[in-house]
Amino acid sequence: MLAEIITIGDEILIGQIVDTNSAWMAEKLNQQGIRIKQISSVSDDREHILKALAEAATRADIILITGGLGPTKDDITKKTLAEYFNVGMVMNDDALANVENIFKRYNRPLLDVNRKQAEVPANCEVIVNNNGTAPGMWFNEGGKVYVSMPGVPFEMKYMIEEAVIPKLKTTFKLPVIIHKTILTVGEGESFLAEKIADIEDSLPANIKLAYLPKMGQVRLRLSAYGENDAELQEQVDTYAHRLVERIGANVVALEDIPVEKVVLNYMAQRGLTLTAAESCTGGYISHLITQHPGSSQVFLGGAVSYAYELKESILGVKNETLWQTGAVSSETVKEMAEGALRNFKSDYAIAVTGIAGPGGGTDEKPVGTVWIAAANANKTLIKKFTFGNKRLQNIERSAVAAFFMLITLLRENEQ
Repeated sequence: MLAEIITIGDEILIGQIVDTNSAWMAEKLNQQGIRIKQISSVSDDREHILKALAEAATRADIILITGGLGPTKDDITKKTLAEYFNVGMVMNDDALANVENIFKRYNRPLLDVNRKQAEVPANCEVIVNNNGTAPGMWFNEGGKVYVSMPGVPFEMKYMIEEAVIPKLKTTFKLPVIIHKTILTVGEGESFLAEKIADIEDSLPANIKLAYLPKMGQVRLRLSAYGENDAELQEQVDTYAHRLVERIGANVVALEDIPVEKVVLNYMAQRGLTLTAAESCTGGYISHLITQHPGSSQVFLGGAVSYAYELKESILGVKNETLWQTGAVSSETVKEMAEGALRNFKSDYAIAVTGIAGPGGGTDEKPVGTVWIAAANANKTLIKKFTFGNKRLQNIERSAVAAFFMLITLLRENEQ
């Protein structure tokens, strides 16, 4: 079963907003065994929309459309859909009642332009919008299903989950699809591919392996398609086990979560606490951790200490260490980590110091030189990394490397 997603709106094409809807819808549809054939963004232009709909119908069984359903003149999706299907517009009683209730709830006058939002193409089945005034529309024409939804993300998401997916399940016989994600850190995509080449070659036709690289990490995703849920799960588990066994210590999770969440989950389960001493990452490590709900159960806080004075006063780094070895050195990062451990009273600490760039490098310490430490009361791991000359990439890679070192230390403590 193939689907296509069309997002409508000039605001997307000029970069005023980012199209997050398509990625979210693609993930939800894929979970139901519906493969996305293409994703397109088109302008608020009648001819452009008509052409996109006609082309999508040649490629896909299901066409999902978002955007262009507001009350203003530039929102032309409904009228264009009516033209595409060669039907007129009608007032839908359910959609009108929904609009009236929303305006009554907020004690606001109902204008004619708002009433018009309840007008829909005559051949559609209305999907009532429980979170807004623009109704969704379901069309079943010529063996194809078209679904038009608001572009507002939270309105679209509720509509997809509460109405569209259940209706697709009853309309089509969807295949079973099972995904299994293996998160690896510290090994490049090409090295991983070479290491597991024979396992990948042995995969049956109904199981695909995808490499999803990101700074310092690679997600391996096994996707299996078929009819029998239990048989597919057994197949996927068998191949996942072989991959994990072959890759070894670079595997940090068997689910699709970010590396910092791996750390948080592991430490929360064991009642452990963490602090951070950051220099070149400028608080990025702390940001990654605290974006997750419940992070306070593990993360006590940390320090962003750029200047020598702050490294000394907050973390207890010795003055002679800084002046003799420099801020970017194994000695300094060791004292930063151990100072955070001691002064912030945590079970574990990570520290990062380096030259993020693009300036500040020397022949001895070029841009991209980063020292990272992970420490507990019994041991401090220290490692030097040499990244590239791109500042943001160096910061991201440093954070991932720090988390991987922390995971390594946590594992050692289990042994």
